[in-house]
Amino acid sequence: MKNTPHTFDPSILREYDIRGTIGNTLKEIDCYNVGRAFGTMLKRKGSKTVVVGFDGRESSPTFSNEVIRGLNDCGLDVENIGVGPTPMVYFAMKSRGIDAAIAVTGSHSPVNYNGIKMALKSGPFYGESIQEVGRIAAAGDYEQGSGKAVKVDVRDAYVDRLLQDYTGPKDLTVAWDNGNGAAGEILRMLVKKLPGKHYLLYDEIDATFPHHHPDPTVAKNLVDLQKAVLEHKCDIGIGFDGDADRIGAVAADGTIIWADILMALYAAEVLKTHPGAPIIADIKCSRVLFDEIARLGGKPIMWITGHSLIKAKMLETKSPLGGELAGHICFADHYYGFDDAPYCAIRLLNILSHSGKPLSSLVSHLPKTHNTPEVRFHVPATVKFKIVPEIKKRLQSANTKDVTINDIDGVRVTTPEGWWLIRPSNTEDVLTIRAEGFTPEGLEHLKGQMIEQLKASGIASPF
Repeated sequence: MKNTPHTFDPSILREYDIRGTIGNTLKEIDCYNVGRAFGTMLKRKGSKTVVVGFDGRESSPTFSNEVIRGLNDCGLDVENIGVGPTPMVYFAMKSRGIDAAIAVTGSHSPVNYNGIKMALKSGPFYGESIQEVGRIAAAGDYEQGSGKAVKVDVRDAYVDRLLQDYTGPKDLTVAWDNGNGAAGEILRMLVKKLPGKHYLLYDEIDATFPHHHPDPTVAKNLVDLQKAVLEHKCDIGIGFDGDADRIGAVAADGTIIWADILMALYAAEVLKTHPGAPIIADIKCSRVLFDEIARLGGKPIMWITGHSLIKAKMLETKSPLGGELAGHICFADHYYGFDDAPYCAIRLLNILSHSGKPLSSLVSHLPKTHNTPEVRFHVPATVKFKIVPEIKKRLQSANTKDVTINDIDGVRVTTPEGWWLIRPSNTEDVLTIRAEGFTPEGLEHLKGQMIEQLKASGIASPF
């Protein structure tokens, strides 16, 4: 084979993965060269085997085959586990002691997208490492060899591992919304072995997502789950995204319990056996979560948004739990430290079953705040990264009392009324903004401060 240089569309080399539009910015030849470049990096570190799996999108089997061909042409062997959720790919890597993993998945992106997530046995693969994939491909600087690919079925092993940590003493009634994503078959296998009653929505894997978009962090995508919970008098409803590495939850009364509040529940459980441990949460999460971690005796660490960055910080701090508002929640307590929504569901069912109380009552002690949703809006690429430094400089020069500024990821401004955040996306020409107030009036004041700062930087308000 020839070591032919290949240039990727730069838009697909993102902070946490590779993702693009099918047949446009992401083609079969791109997938082959991702396999060659990633495989080259692995080969030069002494790696020998990679596990590969894929989601239910129509292009995923072909894209996966091209990735495997690229890995084999570097001399790496591949264990092909077929279709399933991304966390099953990570599980196969960890449980089988394999050097690295690739999941071909578009996650929760629109139907015309697909992508590639990479991971190492030692930790996440992201940021500059993904850019290095692009540089190796552009230079055609590939290792050569002749590896083999074998098919391996890990479905039963994965489901058994999920069930291993189920300890619930009380049977529950649960509604599950798979959103036609990649976890459908695994979900059916799982609920057959779980006690209680289970109602499955959209467990058929269908990459057209005919019922709703598979993103449980958006309220409109949880409407069907809320209806099912109320109709069947369920104790809880649980939703997954397209590749099941993100979780959403609905209480028995139909109330949505967002991921940062779920994190507060998980933290209470984890800190019983890891007293004083650091718990990681991203900068978009509610102040309620950070205050609750501290109240429980843990060490709250506010960190940069991005599941890969959360996982890296967990490794650095030896944290047993980390997560983000987007629903990526990672347990290193009893588990492997990666984002796995079915596993998070098991841990949530445990909490609910052991408590004997409704989910809403388990969070009723937490302060009630008033939030905006996470608002994302387009800004020109030329100004995206200029806005936050401008805002920070203006705030610092104002020298306002009782105001603190956190600039680890955008700018999060905390005042006696609450906080607001303006953050540039790492992957799109988008700003993300969010605010949380202790009162409705306080929230309006915080929104006004954000609008004022955006206006001063020449950006119109998205509200």
